[in-house]
Amino acid sequence: MKRVIITILTGALLTGIATMALADDTIKDRKQNQQKRIAQGVKSGSLTPKETARLETKESRINREIRQDRKANGGNLTNKEKAQVNRQQNKVSKEIYNQKHDGQTQ
Repeated sequence: MKRVIITILTGALLTGIATMALADDTIKDRKQNQQKRIAQGVKSGSLTPKETARLETKESRINREIRQDRKANGGNLTNKEKAQVNRQQNKVSKEIYNQKHDGQTQ
């Protein structure tokens, strides 16, 4: 019985660690993807310099917040902080789309 419990707890612990690593990778991947989208918008001329600066400022604020949260929590983000970062990245993603498709060009 003890072996079963230990096996279950070990499996749950490993699953939790893997989930945390995936969430951190997701944040990193989204950050890189959004930077590529902004760069593509600049290259194509669909983002004006002012729009680009505004989007980059929002991205840098999110990145700064992530660094501060990690520093406060020993290098990790809590689930609540991950959810908040996800919401913020969703909002910036929509803004990137809207700015790229608003008809303004350089």
